[in-house]
Amino acid sequence: MDKLAFLKTEFPKLVRTLNPEAKGEWGVLNGQQMVEHMADSISYATGKNTQKLQSPVEHLDKYKSFAMSDKEFKPNTPNSLMPAVPSPVIKPTMEEAVQELEKQIAAFINYFESNKGATITNPFFGDLNFEEWVHLLHKHAVHHSKQFRLL
Repeated sequence: MDKLAFLKTEFPKLVRTLNPEAKGEWGVLNGQQMVEHMADSISYATGKNTQKLQSPVEHLDKYKSFAMSDKEFKPNTPNSLMPAVPSPVIKPTMEEAVQELEKQIAAFINYFESNKGATITNPFFGDLNFEEWVHLLHKHAVHHSKQFRLL
């Protein structure tokens, strides 16, 4: 499967079918909150929304090894950057949330096309290049697709 094509095309198509109020199999986010969370997560990979490293440096190799593996994120994987009670949605409609997701995906691709060989720090897994970000973002998108029964 082409992971970048999934991010650019399939994932936005899948989430467009999701009711904004849908509840997932696990977690506290509704459908639109998940889409906005994904757009936010992708913004970390553009260099515009920099986050400081959350993981202890001595664990980075192990964490990055997991991130680059084909092992899936477990349901309810904790995220220290997310509040226990989800923030209210930002966009007035689900369609606008999906458009923001697509905008962030395009910004991510454009950043790395303009900055060949660059790395951007992921707050949990350290410095990642384009291919590593694609792998991680695909893994993240599949995780949430399964959460909402889209895959």
